[in-house]
Amino acid sequence: MPFPQFDRTKLFIKPLSKRPNKVVIEKDNIPVTQKPQNNSELFISTVDDTAKRIKEAHKNKAPVMLTMGAHTIKNGMAPTLIKLMEEGWLTHLATNGAGIIHDWEFAYQGLSSEDVKTNVDKGEFGIWEETGKYLNLSIVVGAYEGKGYGESVGSLIENEGLEIPTESEIDGVLKNYSNNIEKASAATDLLYIIKQFNIPSGWMKIPFPFKQYCVQAAAYRLGIPFTGHPMIGHDIIYTHPLNHGAAIGRTALRDFLTFANAVNDIDQGVYMSVGSAVMSPMIFEKSLSMAQNVHIQNGKHIDNHFMLIVDLAKSTWDWSKGEPPETDPGYYLRYLKTFSRMGGTMKYLSADNRDFLLALYQKLNHAL
Repeated sequence: MPFPQFDRTKLFIKPLSKRPNKVVIEKDNIPVTQKPQNNSELFISTVDDTAKRIKEAHKNKAPVMLTMGAHTIKNGMAPTLIKLMEEGWLTHLATNGAGIIHDWEFAYQGLSSEDVKTNVDKGEFGIWEETGKYLNLSIVVGAYEGKGYGESVGSLIENEGLEIPTESEIDGVLKNYSNNIEKASAATDLLYIIKQFNIPSGWMKIPFPFKQYCVQAAAYRLGIPFTGHPMIGHDIIYTHPLNHGAAIGRTALRDFLTFANAVNDIDQGVYMSVGSAVMSPMIFEKSLSMAQNVHIQNGKHIDNHFMLIVDLAKSTWDWSKGEPPETDPGYYLRYLKTFSRMGGTMKYLSADNRDFLLALYQKLNHAL
């Protein structure tokens, strides 16, 4: 017998416009010309080396991957991230569910970041109509269209709306399910949402007046993968009744496999992990293991790549000695234990993500 579940339809959901926010993107974004505050010798030499490695990867047509935590978005680094994409330096970006949400909210209303403690106490944290409705709906529609998690949200913002198929169109997919069982399964999910929430078919216009600050929209426009790697229950969109687990799973799995495919080609490439203590290590180590599995079958091994981990935590551990003790701040980066035994190059830099990304872009773009 199933255990009882919380009924999200009982929630009193307020409009997003009623929520006080801590970050105003027009005021708080960081311009690409801002001077980094960190000028230590280690910082400068690490940035210089990373820029050199990125240029080498670019010449070799190898991936340059940037995986980041949500604070990189919330700290107003969109202008720098967008410039790095527009100028061709990044070939893949990845973030967690919170990063997707902050990026969406900035594009939608120019504001993000609520007071967690206050709003949990008031029973309001994360329970906001537009964020929950439109993000979840874009993911359900994206799953039907065969998109990944980040692409579903990025296309919504860039196109400023969603195309909701008619019920007859969905019925046609279901009647011919044997032609595409995956799409038919996603069509069932979408049909359920359409009927459950009385969503009309046709073009649903959703304006994004601040999308010039949106990293996902820029990635979609430029044809660069921006993958989203959520965890069920971690993000505020799970409070909304329109949230649909199957659609989350379909789109997030597509993004994980897209990410893994980039790691599969990482030889001679660059992998940067900026401010992600959990998501980046977890998805990277599984992707690298799968990639090595396939490479070994073909008599090869991934050895010639550069990895940089940037985090605020200070770590003085010599990674050539293997895994650090649990007392070292870098201990959580579990994949470094594996990487330290490989032939590639790995560096750890204790720095603010704003300083690092600004310095990196400015090093790559000598005009600044």
